[in-house]
Amino acid sequence: MLLKVGDLARRTGLTVRTLHHYDEIGLLTPSGRSEAGYRLYSQADVQRLHGIQTMRQMGLALSDIGELLGGEGVSPERIINQQIRALDQQIGQATELRARLSMLRDGLMAGAEPDMGNWLEALALMTTYGKYFTSAELKRIFENWSRIEADWLVVKDQVRCAMDRQLPPDSPEVQALAYRWMALMLHWMNGDMDLLERWGHMFRTEPSTHGRNHAPPGDMIEYVEAAIKLRMELLEKYLTREDLRRLGHVPHGEWAALEERVQQLMARALPHHHPEATAAALRWDALFNTLACHSASLRQKLLAASANEPLLQAGSPLSVPVRAYLQAALAHARPPASAVA
Repeated sequence: MLLKVGDLARRTGLTVRTLHHYDEIGLLTPSGRSEAGYRLYSQADVQRLHGIQTMRQMGLALSDIGELLGGEGVSPERIINQQIRALDQQIGQATELRARLSMLRDGLMAGAEPDMGNWLEALALMTTYGKYFTSAELKRIFENWSRIEADWLVVKDQVRCAMDRQLPPDSPEVQALAYRWMALMLHWMNGDMDLLERWGHMFRTEPSTHGRNHAPPGDMIEYVEAAIKLRMELLEKYLTREDLRRLGHVPHGEWAALEERVQQLMARALPHHHPEATAAALRWDALFNTLACHSASLRQKLLAASANEPLLQAGSPLSVPVRAYLQAALAHARPPASAVA
């Protein structure tokens, strides 16, 4: 079956002028001519036209398409694969755009009717975020924010107070804040160290992100990272990146409640074998298992790190006397197990 140029134009939605142009530049030469001199296109010609239009959709210039289609032509399988790639690219671009528009609508612009300043600020932030994250990653980050928001605001205020008091990064109080900061960040990012490192890198290198959406200012980032660096240098002697990714999250309120509970037991001078002391020790053991993600090997690494590194002990959410009391109580309850937070 042969098609005249007008028929081919109607069947494909192209113009006759376009098909003539393809013929003139040697990109698509019809296989035959009628007795009257009209162009006639075969199935092979239509197949080649399909490949031409696919690559046009991919943004290739006609001259480049001619080179790619040179020689013995293009197989049907290659043409179809080219079109699938073009469609996948278009779908990916449309999906990315839709996700970013959704975030502008549902996340960054929530609340009052945005004015021009809001639009400009949101677009600038999305441009910055887009340098480091896909829309899917940003969606996950924004959705997970509610997990830590309340605790984060408290920690941020406490870090600012420590800065105002000019406490050094290796002080017990700052180390405890660094512990909480790290735990919250890992919980926010689902333990994804790569995501967390990219987020930190963005805030270190993009001043426009400082102070926005509860983000810490640059001086606070530097202060906390100095304290975290001290902890990380010690932790990395015992734990791998995979170990850090596996760590579970125990809300600070759980540790604080246990600290208060044991302080009361100690004030009452209850012995380590008392049922209330045993209950507190087993609660400590359960929390520590959650932190170690119920992994015996990870638990042992954490125990070793805490036992051998005073600075890590200084950052513990439990005080030294409380840990000693609980360790002794746990030895009575379930010897020879032990735990450290």
